[in-house]
Formats: sequence, structure tokens, C-alpha cells
Amino acid sequence: MATKKTLQGVLLYLGYLVMFLFIVFPLYWIVTMSFKEFRDIIAYPPRFLFKPTLANYRAILGLAGDGAGFAFLGYLKNSIIVSSLSVALSALVSIPAAYAFARFPMRLKDNLSFTILSLRFAPEILIIIPLYAVFSKLNLYDTYLGLILVHQLITLPLTIWILRGFFAEVPVEIEESAKVDGCGPWRILTRISLPVILPGVAGAMIVSFVFSWNNLLFGLVLSGPKTQPVTVGILQTMHFDQINWGWMAAAIVFSIIPGILVSGYFGKYLVKGLTEGAVKQ
Repeated sequence: MATKKTLQGVLLYLGYLVMFLFIVFPLYWIVTMSFKEFRDIIAYPPRFLFKPTLANYRAILGLAGDGAGFAFLGYLKNSIIVSSLSVALSALVSIPAAYAFARFPMRLKDNLSFTILSLRFAPEILIIIPLYAVFSKLNLYDTYLGLILVHQLITLPLTIWILRGFFAEVPVEIEESAKVDGCGPWRILTRISLPVILPGVAGAMIVSFVFSWNNLLFGLVLSGPKTQPVTVGILQTMHFDQINWGWMAAAIVFSIIPGILVSGYFGKYLVKGLTEGAVKQ
């Protein structure tokens, strides 16, 4: 029996190790590629031992001194502006909307909330051409406002669905006591329920930020030279005659840092938001 348990434990830890390597190895490969020269990147068999260089990072930051590279920091700035303001706008709209879904009786409430969630999973390619036509007519093409508004299709349904679950978990008795004291619906929301679910709000905002940051299609079609996000900027490393893999790897490393920092700092809220708010309906 002891031998069997030991074998099961060994196999379990081996499974964890394989899963860990499966997840971490692509990240390791991208990071090491960003420090390689081009000849080391294309070498076969792959070179795990090489002389590291910062040339790729100098190139994407425009510090190469020979005119090489591109203004990657501009793409990074655009992504920070669009993703942050998109999340902020979705928070302003989704908090009262989620509270209404959780507390107020209405006809077809479940159907309506599921319809809102389904907008998040609709293929973006189906609506991108009509959106481009609308944006061109309204002069929203290549503007921060246009990208922030269209990113609500990414962030708003998800945050409403998650926060609805959190509001539903707040005991109704607390709000009824506030009503007895003369509080109206808005004051109950802002003074009673919202402070209780702040971890859920943080988790929902993190999830929304990550999805908004990683979006490619909206930025590819609806942004121009002034507002292109980092996901589109990475494509600038691809030329008609070759792909500069070192630049691309360095750009990817830069682009994942904000998401890692946000997710790492608010990690406990992210887990809580996914496990509680998205499941308990």
C-alpha cells in the first residue's frame, strides 16, 4: 500500500512538472530569443548556449543609432490608454447594470443577461466590416474614442456577468436594513453592496484588461498610425522579405509585462473573480 501511494505521488508530481514545462517553455523560448542575434535564432539545431545581446531591445525602442527599429513605445502607450480607459468605462456601466440584474425583478432577466454574455463570444470577424463602415462615417476611425467604445464589446459583457454573481451573493437582509434607515437604491449600491464586492470588481477589471490588451482584430482594422496598439505594432516586425524574429520576441516580452504586473499584483482578486463571480449564478 505504501509503495502504491509513493508511486502515485511520483506520477502526480511528474504530471505537474510536465504541465509546468508545457506552460513555461514557450515563455522561456520567447525571452531567450529576444536576447539572441539573428544567426543564433535561425540556427539548427537550436542553440541553448549563446552570447546574449540587447540589440533587439535597442532596435524596437529606436535606440539602435542607425535608424533601425520602430517606435514601439508609441504602440505600448496606445494599448495602455485604450485598455485602461475601456476597463474604466465598462466599470461605470457594468456595476449598476449587474446590480440591476441581481436585485430588481424584470421580465426575461436571465435571457437578457445571457444575451449580453453571448455578445462577448460572437466572432469579431462577423461585425468588423460593418463596424469599419460605421467608424468611417462617424469619424471614429484611428481615434482613441472609437477604440475605447468598440472594446466595450470585449469588456462590458464579461464584467456584467461576473459582477452579477457577486451582487447576488450579498445578503439581502443587509440591504433591507439600509432601506429601513431610509437609503434609496443608489445609496444602497454605493454605500452598502459595492464595498462588499470590491474584490470581485477588481477581479472582473483584471480579466477585462487582459482580454482588451490582447485583442488584435479591432486594432488591426479600426486603428491607424496614431492609435495602433501593441498587438498591431508587433506585426511591424514582419517585412515582405523576412521576419525579424529578434525584434518580434523583444516586442512580445515588452507587451506581456503590463499583463503580468497587473495579474500578479491583483492575483488573488483574479482567482476570486473567476471562481465565485463567474460560477455562482
